[in-house]
Amino acid sequence: MKEHSTKSGLFQRLSKGLALTAGVGALALSMASQAATDIRFTLDWRFEGPSAPFLLARDKGYFEEEGLNVTIDSGSGSAGAVTRLASNSYDMGFADYSALTETTANNPGTDVTGVYMLYNAMPAAVFALKKSGISSPADLKGKTLGAPVFDGGRKAWPAFAQANGLEVDAVDWQSVEPALRETLLARGQLDGITGFYFTSLLNLESRGVKPEDIVALKYPDHGVEFYGNTIIARNDLLESNPEAVRGFLRALNRAVKETLADPEAAIAYVKKQDALIDEALELRRLKLAFDTYVVTDETRANGLGSVDAERLARAFDGMVSAYGLTASPELANLFDDSFLPATEDRKVD
Repeated sequence: MKEHSTKSGLFQRLSKGLALTAGVGALALSMASQAATDIRFTLDWRFEGPSAPFLLARDKGYFEEEGLNVTIDSGSGSAGAVTRLASNSYDMGFADYSALTETTANNPGTDVTGVYMLYNAMPAAVFALKKSGISSPADLKGKTLGAPVFDGGRKAWPAFAQANGLEVDAVDWQSVEPALRETLLARGQLDGITGFYFTSLLNLESRGVKPEDIVALKYPDHGVEFYGNTIIARNDLLESNPEAVRGFLRALNRAVKETLADPEAAIAYVKKQDALIDEALELRRLKLAFDTYVVTDETRANGLGSVDAERLARAFDGMVSAYGLTASPELANLFDDSFLPATEDRKVD
């Protein structure tokens, strides 16, 4: 009986110890879960090739390693992404810097700031067919261009015109639905269109236009110094939890570099998100976007995500003029580079 009692007591003590250990482990996991910062993130558009690094960072656990629980939703345009943050529906997002500037100008107190400039240049371009005889900006005089009224290239046209010695009214504009603009150009019903380079180019090809028959006058190549899409964040998040923003950017920057190194692997995360995408097409879109607008001479010199202060000042003046805005300190300070990862971590070849 004594031996049995001893074994029974030992078993009870071991059981209590294991239960205590399990309880502590469960408590630690619960506390870790509670400690994770929720970040509601909105893209500017659908889940396409360029969304690869965001999805990669989420699915490979890079955000989680930074103590973040990030949810990612598709968007319906840059202005909409800014508005989503302004209304506190989302904490962070991805939007065109021009849209951030214009939305803030029209709605003072938007309280949204850019923190990582992923697209170092505005991806807008004027597209035409070679048979039209258009090969330079000067050839656009007297032509009819088509685009939605909210298209970034159409809205920035005054800056393109000024940079190339054209009057703002040198062309006539026809408002068209986004899904129709490339079709109308391919059919010869328009002289040209404006659109994002990595979108309209692929759309024209999908409508049977041969690459060698397409003329693309990219805005950055023709004097427009505007920056492109930036990561945006609510100002109250920047103030209340700056480490969460820094952690998000560290994770994203890591994913961007992986995407640049192996876009084929990165596109698999877009396919995982949306099984219906054309993987080959979206891989091309991803490469066009990143090779043209993410890796530039400026980002090679200064690193991913940053801006050149003098160029940003010139771009600001250009946006104020092109969009008919009233300059203000709020508009002039819509980008904050203090949350960026270390320069050495943002270097690209």
